[in-house]
Amino acid sequence: MIAIILVVMAIAGWYLVRGWREGFQWAKFAGLFRSLDPAWIGAATLIALSTYVGRALRWRVLIRHQKRDPGLWGLVSATAIGFTAIVLFGRPGEMVRPYLISAKERLTFSSQMAAWLLERMYDLMMALLVFGFALAHVRGSGVQAGERLQWVLELGGWFVGGVGTICLIVFIALRQFGERSKKRILDGLGFLPEPVRDKASGLLSSFTDGVQSTRNWGAVFEVLVYSIIEWILIVACYFCIFRSAPQVSHFGIMDVLIFVGFVSFGAVIQIPGVGGGMQIVSIFVLTELFGLPVEISSGLAMVLWGITFVVIVPAGLALAFREGLNWGKLRHIEENV
Repeated sequence: MIAIILVVMAIAGWYLVRGWREGFQWAKFAGLFRSLDPAWIGAATLIALSTYVGRALRWRVLIRHQKRDPGLWGLVSATAIGFTAIVLFGRPGEMVRPYLISAKERLTFSSQMAAWLLERMYDLMMALLVFGFALAHVRGSGVQAGERLQWVLELGGWFVGGVGTICLIVFIALRQFGERSKKRILDGLGFLPEPVRDKASGLLSSFTDGVQSTRNWGAVFEVLVYSIIEWILIVACYFCIFRSAPQVSHFGIMDVLIFVGFVSFGAVIQIPGVGGGMQIVSIFVLTELFGLPVEISSGLAMVLWGITFVVIVPAGLALAFREGLNWGKLRHIEENV
């Protein structure tokens, strides 16, 4: 899936660079920032920050079978620091959050990586639903898809169906993952030296503990509810950002859903410190699908990235400083676990 997204972004980036070479009007670009309504930007910022609390609450359900009453503040702190690491280090920073939670709650790192995998799957399934909704409604909406997006619309349905099927299969497989599956895997690793096999057994046991929440339908339902609330907040945040800019304040909820549907997959690719996929896809969709000038689209992409991603960085840095964390060690966390 990431390979497909990279190809799409490469094509989109090529078109955007060609557009910028034709004469980028910096005055129009700067005018976008001067025209923003502070009240709507403030509302978007508060909603964006609340999504991190929602993520902590969802993670709390995912590990409740391992620890009866995990501390919410510790989960919120680890979530803020973890997403700050993603902004600073790119996708390798994903491991920071499960690492911190495992340390705070005295759980195994493998079990928290399993919880992270489940969280990613829930988010991916929600993103697929929104993207599928966007594909289903884009042709009947007021937006006009240019020729450069026609092939995306034609292949999008197959893409959503294929990835959705894979997600469902993986989810069912994880739900069935237990002692019997563990024994089969260990039997297949019988050729390994005993110390290596013992370590693999420990990792598998921890992973089994991490995915146990999928075997409880009550927990599955609760996580789904939190996931739906999380994505409602995400859409509300984007809606407030669009309301803040006069150039796009006319966007209705359907327009916002279409935009979020396309952009949610661009966020998969993160370049350390500068973002990446989200900005490229945002500019491409705003110019090609909504017909906005590239200068306005570029400015909005920066605002969207700043509020939906970078806004957590000050809080994350402050919390990391308060807990005495070493960012140099966190950056190379994969070498230490």
